[in-house]
Amino acid sequence: MAAARTLLTAARRLRGYAGRSQRLTSGGQRRGIASCVDPSHGLTDEQREFQKVAFDFAANEMSPNMAEWDQKEIFPVATMRKAAQLGFGGIYVQPDVGGSGLSRLDTSVIFEALSTGCVSTTAYISIHNMCAWMIDTFGNQEQREKFCPDLCAMEKFGSYCLTEPGSGSDAGSLLTTAQLKGDHYVLNGSKAFISGGGDTDVYVVMCRTGGKGPKGISCLVVEKETPGLSFGKKEKKVGWNSQPTRAVIFEDCAVPVASRLGAEGQGFNIAMKGLNGGRINIASCSLGAAHACVQLARDHLLVRKQFGETLSNNQFLQFKLAEMATKLVASRLLVREAARALQENRSDAVSLCSMAKLFATDECFDICNEALQMHGGYGYLKDYAVQQFVRDIRVHQILEGTNEVMRMIISRNLLTEP
Repeated sequence: MAAARTLLTAARRLRGYAGRSQRLTSGGQRRGIASCVDPSHGLTDEQREFQKVAFDFAANEMSPNMAEWDQKEIFPVATMRKAAQLGFGGIYVQPDVGGSGLSRLDTSVIFEALSTGCVSTTAYISIHNMCAWMIDTFGNQEQREKFCPDLCAMEKFGSYCLTEPGSGSDAGSLLTTAQLKGDHYVLNGSKAFISGGGDTDVYVVMCRTGGKGPKGISCLVVEKETPGLSFGKKEKKVGWNSQPTRAVIFEDCAVPVASRLGAEGQGFNIAMKGLNGGRINIASCSLGAAHACVQLARDHLLVRKQFGETLSNNQFLQFKLAEMATKLVASRLLVREAARALQENRSDAVSLCSMAKLFATDECFDICNEALQMHGGYGYLKDYAVQQFVRDIRVHQILEGTNEVMRMIISRNLLTEP
């Protein structure tokens, strides 16, 4: 609670965000939130404060810049550091190393709100938070004190390095090796599709220190200036353009043994625990996009006229909007239940995280796509925010474990538990 109060105090001090009620999108001012899709329902007063801070930050600092960041592929470091001043650089990191110490549900609420301003930037912030949490949770005190304060302040940025060119869904087969030589590991191999790669400072790397399979994997923290660490070309992507994506390459890269998180062979377990939260985070980013698109679609139907009347009088579109709103609320309820389960370390947490990621990212993409369709030809123009939401959340069905893998995890639980 002390950390929560600290976050709220900082929020109120910084440019009065907590006192503002205006909501903007890149399409201009929008009408109030309809009660049936209001994301504040069911939250405590304190959570509503966090949510309001995040909504206002999204409206004032992110949304006006969303299109430019996308088109010019700008990594908005200054804006993210402002977010960190509000406590968003280490939301669920412990307060003794600079984190906000909030719950997984609080985190989901914050990421949903931030994502209404820019999905791509919020998604990177969520990955950065995951990296900081992994160091906070699995690192020793020296490691926590070395890395977490700068990560929570976003003076330094983090990247999560699991995927390789030859191992995506089959992460346990990764080939990047870390050979122990004295008091260092020597890394060789490469990682693919790394968010922030080349622009970030701290790389949480899964590598093979033992035999084949998951039990041979360990986790090392590699700093950017380490000799032998290099980066591939910046990838050209459909969306997520406000965060750079590159290959991360290790060529006889010597990393101190003191930079290993946990014990040898614990890396795969650390990676999966990070991803359980990461799946809730990315689902929450999808919720924010879908929430914004329901609002944009509703506003468009109320003003766009065809055949002598506004589109809001068309029953087919009325029903479609109702379906979109229903999918949004159902997705939000599932994501928040998964967040509670993970916070409480319940036995159903892994399956619920997978369900939430599967359901929310699929349904929220459909919501955004339907919103684009409602806009007609205008929805396909980059002057309209709806197309960017569609492009930015499409990848959410692929990363943090593909939705096909989510189905595998859920069905395995169903078929193996007594």
